This record gives sequence, structure tokens and C-alpha cells, in this order.
Amino acid sequence: MKPEEIRKVQGYLRSRFPQTPIQVRALPRKSDSAEVYIDEEFVGLIAKDEEEGELSYHFTMTILDIDLE
Repeated sequence: MKPEEIRKVQGYLRSRFPQTPIQVRALPRKSDSAEVYIDEEFVGLIAKDEEEGELSYHFTMTILDIDLE
């Protein structure tokens, strides 16, 4: 994702979760996704989706069963 897109997505996430130190970081060889971190912990991926002239971003977070204990 481009730096401008990352800033916009990060700004959106921070506005929705204002007490959470969220960072969106570019992936070196990917132009359609970025990583999401809280503090320094990786929590998920943002994927850019362009379909039929519409642009959207999808956030995917995997929660392992061992994390629920």
C-alpha cells in the first residue's frame, strides 16, 4: 500500500480505537496489503481490495485458541 493509504487507514483505526496505540506498517514487497500492530505486537493484516471501481480495505485478525486462555 502507498504511504498515503497507510496514513488514512491508520488514522481511521486510531479514530475508532482512540486509547489503542495502533500502527499500520507497509510490507516491503506487497503493494496491496500492510501489517497492523498494537504497541510492537503484530495483530493482523489490512488488504486493499479494488473491485468494480470501488475501493475497500479488509482487516483480518487471527486469534489462536492459546491466546484465549
